Amino acid sequence: MRVLTPFTPPPEKYGPGHLGVDLAAPAGAAVLAAGSGVVGFAGPVAGHGVVVLLHPDGISTEYEPLAAVVVPGQRVVAGQRIGTVTGAHRGCAPATCLHWGARRATAYLDPRSLLAPLGVVRLLPWD
Repeated sequence: MRVLTPFTPPPEKYGPGHLGVDLAAPAGAAVLAAGSGVVGFAGPVAGHGVVVLLHPDGISTEYEPLAAVVVPGQRVVAGQRIGTVTGAHRGCAPATCLHWGARRATAYLDPRSLLAPLGVVRLLPWD
């Protein structure tokens, strides 16, 4: 998916910023879980459908606006459908998009970093 608005952390804790990424997505597009976990929340927030997944590594991911097909407490696996895009996140309006956020405790993360491979692979000579 194409990034419409990148992750832009605020310069100070409560300053302005964008705490996730907005991904181009048409209305009705399937939204898939970024990783396995448990649904911590699925419901409306300020008139928009939101799903929060709690992952075993302590990271939570958030998806909005969507019509959820999961319920709180439900276990999901990576790639499982959790809902469909239902409209525009305020940063994308009037276009439709998916806002995807991630955090560990109170620290927001660039969710795209969850897609990067872990570590650097180096091949060393045998001798």
